[in-house]
Amino acid sequence: MIYVCIPSHNEAPTVGLLLWKIRQVFAGFSREYQLLVADDGSTDATSDVLSPYARVLPLTVVRHARREGYAATVEELLRLTLTRTDRPKRDCAILMHADFAHGPEYLPEMVRQIESGADIVVGQAARGSEPSRGRRMLRRFAPMLLRGRVRVPGVADVVSGFVAFRLVTLRNAFRDGGAPLLQTEGWAANAELLGRAACHARRIETIDVVERHDLRPRPSRVEPWDAARSLWRQASRLELPPPVAIRAARSRAPEVESSVAS
Repeated sequence: MIYVCIPSHNEAPTVGLLLWKIRQVFAGFSREYQLLVADDGSTDATSDVLSPYARVLPLTVVRHARREGYAATVEELLRLTLTRTDRPKRDCAILMHADFAHGPEYLPEMVRQIESGADIVVGQAARGSEPSRGRRMLRRFAPMLLRGRVRVPGVADVVSGFVAFRLVTLRNAFRDGGAPLLQTEGWAANAELLGRAACHARRIETIDVVERHDLRPRPSRVEPWDAARSLWRQASRLELPPPVAIRAARSRAPEVESSVAS
């Protein structure tokens, strides 16, 4: 089973279309899947948009009356996958954003890498694909801003929010008696999640993806300078255990279905 986990806050214009695009991908990529979407205290029509999709797709919607934040929402979705799976060594969870920054056309390649033995697959922004110079610099220098506390062999984009995890890897990371795993927020939470999961991974792969920030009607919520200061400030909260022997990630060019990407 493939669990596609989508945290969402005020994404009414894009989340429905994203779900339908994911359906199209899996129509041509025969795998069992479930969609897990968290509506994190949205004040727009996100909840109304999601309701009809729950009747026609394998979709579970988790609703928060008040906003709990990105990290808590992501962790809730990932923990939910662990309560549903009966094959954690085979099944995987894929984390992606609701604003169409992460293209559903990359999902099959991420799944193939998991099926080929990877424990984690990171969809990292392809070199030169990020239109914003500020965001490019932020991704490049994120490990330094995090004071070197999150370094994953072969992964250049440690703040990626587009990642696939074998569920047994997540289960091992979450063996904490129920205490919250993530202590940071925003991009730092992406890096923390990757770093904590990588401690339990034997093999990590990357695929190059093109993040799209022109398909949503709202401006980006990430201001590079503020995000950089946030990474530096939150680095002090990161205390990651030493990783196991990880095979260095190898970047792969994914096979993308043109009919889906269009």
